[in-house]
Amino acid sequence: KQWYQRRVAITAGGWADKVQGKTIPADGSTFVYTKHEPVGVVGGITPWNFPLLMAVWKLSPILACGNTVVLKVAEQTPLTALYLAKLAKEVGFPPGVINILSGYGPTAGEAIARHPNINKVGFTGSTEVGKLIQQASGETNLKRVTLELGGKSPNIIFDDCDLDQAIAGAHMGLFFNVGQCCCAGSRIYVQESIYEKFVKKMVEKAEQRVLGDPFDPKTNHGPQIDDVQMEKILGLIESGKAQGATLETGGQRFGDKGYFVKPTVFSNVQDHMDISTTEIFGPVMQVASFKDTDEVIERANNTEYGLAAAVFSKNIDRIHHVTSALKAGHVWVNAYNVLSVQSPFGGYKQSGFGRDLSEYALSHYTEVKCVTTAIPQKNS
Repeated sequence: KQWYQRRVAITAGGWADKVQGKTIPADGSTFVYTKHEPVGVVGGITPWNFPLLMAVWKLSPILACGNTVVLKVAEQTPLTALYLAKLAKEVGFPPGVINILSGYGPTAGEAIARHPNINKVGFTGSTEVGKLIQQASGETNLKRVTLELGGKSPNIIFDDCDLDQAIAGAHMGLFFNVGQCCCAGSRIYVQESIYEKFVKKMVEKAEQRVLGDPFDPKTNHGPQIDDVQMEKILGLIESGKAQGATLETGGQRFGDKGYFVKPTVFSNVQDHMDISTTEIFGPVMQVASFKDTDEVIERANNTEYGLAAAVFSKNIDRIHHVTSALKAGHVWVNAYNVLSVQSPFGGYKQSGFGRDLSEYALSHYTEVKCVTTAIPQKNS
C-alpha cells in the first residue's frame, strides 16, 4: 500500500541526522571518539514480488546514511522503480545519487556483485542467487553483503488458540500476494485435537477466494508472475499428490488465460515431502498435525531456512517458550505478516543475514571510524 511505502521512507529519513558515534572513556591519556561515515557506492538488487516496496526498503536506509546507490531491479517488473527514479529527479535528487538499472541477473546483477567500486550490496531474492553474490564478493573486493533470502516458514497452531483468529492468520500468512512472499507461512502445524476442524475451516475459506483481474476491486487472488513460476507451482502440486499428501482443494490451473493457480490446500503432509521442504512461492498450503510442544519445535526448526515463524496460542508461558526456541528472524504471535517500519526484518540460517527496516538496517550502510587523539592530561 502507498501509505506503507511512504512510512518506510519517512522513518528512514528521520534517522538521517541521528546516525551518531560515541565518545569513549578509554584508558591512558587519550581522547577517543567514533564516527559513522557512508560506505560510498551501494549496490541494491531487488526481486519481482513486491517491486516498489522492495525498492523503497533498499533505497531508504542507503540514502539516509549518505550513500549513493545503483539499484538493479527484477527484469520481470522494472517499471515501478524506473518511475520512482523519474520522481526522484523531479524532487531534486542530484544526478548520480539514485541510479536505477534494469537487466538480467547473470549480466547486470553480477556486474554489481563484482564491481570494484561498489562497496556494499544489499540483496533480496533466492538463496541460490544470494550464495552467488557472496561468492562474487569474496572473489573480488570483499564488499560487504547483506542477504534477505528464501523461507519455508512454520506456523504453529496450538489447541488452546482462538481458532477463528488462527484460521484468518494462517490464511493471510500463506495466500497473501498469491503465495509469492518470502516469509509465507507455508508449513502449518496444527495440534491433533483441532486438526480436522482446522482443515475443514481452512478449505472453506480458501474456496471463497475470488480469482480474476487484479485491478478489479472484487478480486483477492490474482495471477502468478509468469508461466515459469506457474509451471513450477503446478509441478510441486503433482509431487505432493504423488508422495501421498491429501489434496483438499485447488491443485490446478484456473482458466486458460493468464497464469492463475487455484488456492490449494494439502492435508496429511509429512515433513519429508517436497511440498514441505521446497519454497513453492505460490498459493499452496501444507497442513500437518503434531502432538506436543517439544515435537513441533523440533520439526519447525528442521529446515535450512529461518526467515519467519508464527505461534497461535492463549498460553503466555507456552508462547514465550516456543518463540525463544524457534530459529527464525521474525516470529509472530497470534498474527501473521504484520510488518511495521520500526521493526527489523531478516532471517537466520540460509534465509540470509542482515536486516531491512528500522534502526537495525542503518548499521549495514556506514563505516565506523575510531579517532584516537593523544592529550597531555585527562581532567575527568
